[in-house]
Parts: sequence; structure tokens; C-alpha cells
Amino acid sequence: MTADTHKIFVCTSCRHRGETCRPGYELIRKLQHALKLAAPVVGDDFEISGVACMAGCTRPCTVAFRANEKATYLFGDIDPETDIDDLVAFGEQYRSLEDGWCSSGERPGKLRHTALARIPAAMIMTEADRIVVS
Repeated sequence: MTADTHKIFVCTSCRHRGETCRPGYELIRKLQHALKLAAPVVGDDFEISGVACMAGCTRPCTVAFRANEKATYLFGDIDPETDIDDLVAFGEQYRSLEDGWCSSGERPGKLRHTALARIPAAMIMTEADRIVVS
């Protein structure tokens, strides 16, 4: 992944309760198509890949947004039939945020209420930057 590439991970193991189908595969196809349509705005800056499990099993389907030096987001309860527009809109927003940080009220549509985690960007410190606590 290059410094300016954003990644979207979609769980391919998630199943809705009582069903055998895995909506992650359909979500990947629909999201790839939607991002191609939005390519001048968002699509060219994103790579999408399926992931075996992101431990959001009680809230399928799960989707994560990640980029270098940005907060990572994990969303649950994503529906391939109704949530593509919100995911593309969040992709556009996420791409424009320097550190990836936004509050729930700033996220589009359903994504305001379906975040499972927001993980701060990793910080790398050198020996000279180390803080000594006594």
C-alpha cells in the first residue's frame, strides 16, 4: 500500500442470522462498481479487498476503512442493498481528512450509528522521542 492509497476491507465470513449466504462478496462487487462510477472523486484512491474475519460476527456485514497515518474505522450492520451510497460518501470524506478523524455526527447516513471501532493511527517514535516516566 502506498502512502496515498486508502484501503477498504470487507468481511467475507459474515452471515446474517439464520442465513447461509455471505453478503460480503456481494458488497465487494457493488462497492467496486460504485467506486468506479465515482472514480474522479474517490474511486482511484481506494483498494477493496475481502478479509476472512474482522470479529464483527454479531453485526454483519463488517467493513473497515484504513490508510497510512489515519484513524481506522470498523463499521457493522452494513447491507449491500442499502448502504453503498453511504460507504462511497464516507470514502470521499475519509480521503479528505488529514488524520482520518471525524465524529459520528459528521459521518454520512447509517454510518453515524454503526461504528464498531475507531482506532487511532499508529505512531512511531524514535529513541530520541521517547518519553521517560519515573
